[in-house]
Amino acid sequence: MTTITIEPATADRFDDAQHALSGGGDGYGCQCQWWMMPNSEWQKTSREQREGMLRDEMDATPFPALIAYVDGEAAGWVRVGPRTRQIRLARTRDYAANSEEPWDDESVWTVSCFVVRKEQRKQGLNARLLDAAIEYARASGARVIEAYPLDPDAGRKIPANDLYHGVLSTFQEAGFREVARPKPHVAIVALDLAA
Repeated sequence: MTTITIEPATADRFDDAQHALSGGGDGYGCQCQWWMMPNSEWQKTSREQREGMLRDEMDATPFPALIAYVDGEAAGWVRVGPRTRQIRLARTRDYAANSEEPWDDESVWTVSCFVVRKEQRKQGLNARLLDAAIEYARASGARVIEAYPLDPDAGRKIPANDLYHGVLSTFQEAGFREVARPKPHVAIVALDLAA
């Protein structure tokens, strides 16, 4: 029987984070830094610099993500934390114009990135990671969680690498409500943790 555990991305789990991020898609090159800086800064950083930025994040609290383990091996990743720290989100017009929450509110957290190693896909890890992210945000004092998933049922083919946003149905099954639909295939969803 498969054992799945989910743990915070702490400094002592940095090698596990690298394993989870390197299993397919853009995670290894990105180092989960895409949302953390404006594009002008992103273009000037190397993968090694982004790795250093992630290491620094994992050495502070709140921890920037959670890591899923399948039978003890790092298999997945979800970024979850205060939305104010992920500055590119507020600079993304579709999100900035359609969010119901003020962009300077520290109690609004976001789930912005999923990575699951290719060999571990289609086992429901994204849903497990999202459930754990909700609990982590609640325990850390978040009032609302916002996310920006894609809707593959909206009639547009979505490249697999773009699914790092998460899939709309996973968020809906976890109780998120759709706040806006800035594009036919892009949703903004929110979960009120105070309710």
